[in-house]
Amino acid sequence: MHIESPFQWRGTINVPSNESAIEQPLPSLIQLPESLNEDIRMILNKVLSGERISTEEGVILHDKCDLPTLSNVANFLKQNRYGNSVFYNRNLHVNQTNVCVLACKFCAFRRGLKASDAYSLSVQDYLDRIAPFSEIITEVHTVGGLHPEWNIEYYEGLFSAFKNQYPNICLKALTAVEIKHLAEVSNLTISETISRLHNAGLNSIPGGGAEILVDEIRDIICRGKESSDEYIEIHKTAHQLNIPTNCTMLFGTVETTLHRMIHLDKLRKLQDETNGFQCFVPYPYLPDASRLPEAQLATSNEILRMISISRIMLDNIPHIKAYRMNIGDHISALALLSGADDIDGTVSHEEIMHLAGSDAPLDHLDIDLATLIESVGGIAVERNTDYTQFRNFRRQNPPDNNGLPMISI
Repeated sequence: MHIESPFQWRGTINVPSNESAIEQPLPSLIQLPESLNEDIRMILNKVLSGERISTEEGVILHDKCDLPTLSNVANFLKQNRYGNSVFYNRNLHVNQTNVCVLACKFCAFRRGLKASDAYSLSVQDYLDRIAPFSEIITEVHTVGGLHPEWNIEYYEGLFSAFKNQYPNICLKALTAVEIKHLAEVSNLTISETISRLHNAGLNSIPGGGAEILVDEIRDIICRGKESSDEYIEIHKTAHQLNIPTNCTMLFGTVETTLHRMIHLDKLRKLQDETNGFQCFVPYPYLPDASRLPEAQLATSNEILRMISISRIMLDNIPHIKAYRMNIGDHISALALLSGADDIDGTVSHEEIMHLAGSDAPLDHLDIDLATLIESVGGIAVERNTDYTQFRNFRRQNPPDNNGLPMISI
């Protein structure tokens, strides 16, 4: 049964007439190639008529549809909602610890408690990392390892100190497995844990840790993390508490295309119920410095296919992100022509993807990100964390992080 939610998506962004960059003409209906296989044509016609496709149909599109056609259809769906607008925010990644009780095969970030390069930030260390950027960012993104000695009280102190010092910056923090770990070590329910974190200053929850929501795959790549059902239930609980979340997929390890489509179907079924997911972030496994030699790895073609099929399958999740920190600037630019409408943020610091092998630059200011967006015909629109405030990019950077004009969605 569908539940009304404060995150109900209305399909368009309304803006004042003097801020018309977001409100643009809808694209003309696209023509499918005459040479297209009839089964693929039938599926794409369903998509273009607004019908939901099955996981099996998603597999067919992913594996058999030519990439230009698949990308064009996904781009059409994106433009139907947002025109040429591409969203970004000014954010900072601060990973509070790399100490973790788990040892997921794909993770190059995790360290044991006694490792020479293990670290655990004090509250003051955490605040000091934010200080140099506090006047120009609107979001701090914080995820890390499952520290064996930190319970709910540590995070309540951390988040409260953050909000006391930086009340105008949004805090997006802690993946589902981190929340599960905190609940277990603190003898709390998931609902109690999220409520206490929210009261301490947590604004939203990122989608990390979903990997592939099929337990036979999780048993291979991340045994010991939350199960598929637990991931869904933790995000559902957050939505019921009116806390928005993102969702993700790590692909290119040992999963099949069908596993990926099952993953997407689980996300959209929860979204049907809660409308709490704001953005889906698919990203490929990066092999360097990790421990998963059996990984299949994703080509550039496959990355763009996943971006496209995500837009097509996830008909009820409004935003699809090209995660620049993982796929790099060039593929991100192409992803913006394949269904993605969000390109993450300026990201002044990031560790997890770079330890895994990413070489994406970390010094993108607004002007650099806008130039990338404009290179593919996009219009750069700055957003806040929960997609409730927007302003069009201007070549002169805004003087502060308090002035995003409010726009209803």
